[in-house]
Amino acid sequence: NKGEFFAFKDPYGIRPLCAGNDEEGKIYAFSSETVGFDINGLKLNFELEPGELVLASEEGFKREKLVENGRAFCAFEFAYFARPDSKFNGKFVYEIREEFGRNLARENQDLVKDADIIISMPETGNDAAYGLHEETGLRWERATRRHRFVTERAFILLPHERYKTIDKKINILADKVKGKRVIIIDDSIVRGDTTRVVVEKLRRIGAKKVYVFITFPRIIGPCFYGIDMATYGELIGSKHTPEEIAKIVGADAVRYQSIESFVKATGLKREELCLGCITRKYPTQLAQKLADEMYERFLKGHKETGRIYEVADISGKVARSLSSSKR
Repeated sequence: NKGEFFAFKDPYGIRPLCAGNDEEGKIYAFSSETVGFDINGLKLNFELEPGELVLASEEGFKREKLVENGRAFCAFEFAYFARPDSKFNGKFVYEIREEFGRNLARENQDLVKDADIIISMPETGNDAAYGLHEETGLRWERATRRHRFVTERAFILLPHERYKTIDKKINILADKVKGKRVIIIDDSIVRGDTTRVVVEKLRRIGAKKVYVFITFPRIIGPCFYGIDMATYGELIGSKHTPEEIAKIVGADAVRYQSIESFVKATGLKREELCLGCITRKYPTQLAQKLADEMYERFLKGHKETGRIYEVADISGKVARSLSSSKR
C-alpha cells in the first residue's frame, strides 16, 4: 500500500542481483542481470552486495547490509548461465568469454598448431571462439548453426529427451569441415551428451581431426545452488580424466581451461567465487556436508542420478544430520 518493494541478495551473493532506475527517477527496478535494464530503457544503479537488503520507494533506494559474509559468486554464470551482453563488476560477460578463448589458445599451443579451423557451439561458445581466433590467427568458421525453432535446452532436459533434441538443434555445415582438423569450442561438459553427439556428427561429415576446447574447468561435483547438476553419478568429469572423456565422446583430445586462468579472466579473486562444482569445496556448510557424504557413497558404488528433487531423500538425511550436530 505504500508503493514500496524490496529485494534481498543471498548472504554469499551466489546469484547476481542488481538495482536500476530511469533517468527521471520515477521508475525503480531489480534485475538478476544488467541486460534487464538495457532492454527496458533503464540504467544500472548498483549491484547488490551479498546479504544486502534494498528498499525501493518514491525517494529512491535505501540500502542496508543485514548479513556479513564473504562473496561466493557462481563461477558458472561467466561460462554459461549469464547473457553475454550483461555486465558483472563492470565487465561485459562476452569480454570475459573472449578471454577464456585466448587462455585456451595459450594453454594448448600443441593442438592449435595442428588445427586448420575453429568452430563453436552456439551460442555460448561463440565469444570464446572469437578470442581463440584473435590469439591464434586460425580461421573461425561459422559452421555450426542452431535451429531457432528447437527451443529446448539440452542441459536441463531429462536423459531420454536429450539426445534427440541435440541432434535436431545443431546443424553443422559439412562443406566447411570436411577434411579439416577442427577445434570446436564450447562452454562446458556436464554429462557429455551434447559433446558426444556433435563429435559424432563431425566425424560423419568428414572432419579429419576433432579437438574439443572447453572454457569451464572440468566439472567434478554437483551443484546445490540452482544449476541442474545434482549428483556425482551423472557428471562425466567426476568419473573420468580428460583423456578418458576424449575417448568416450570420440574426440582426438578434450582440453579444459585451467582454474587459475578462468579465475583471472573473471576479474574476481578465487575466494570471491563459488567453485564447488570444479573443486568440491563449497561456500556453505550444508552443501559441503552433503557433497562429502554423497561423494563417499559415490566412491562405494552407489548409483544416485537425477535432479535435486529426485535425490531429496539423501539431502534430507544429511540436513537432519547437520541439524543434529549443531545441538
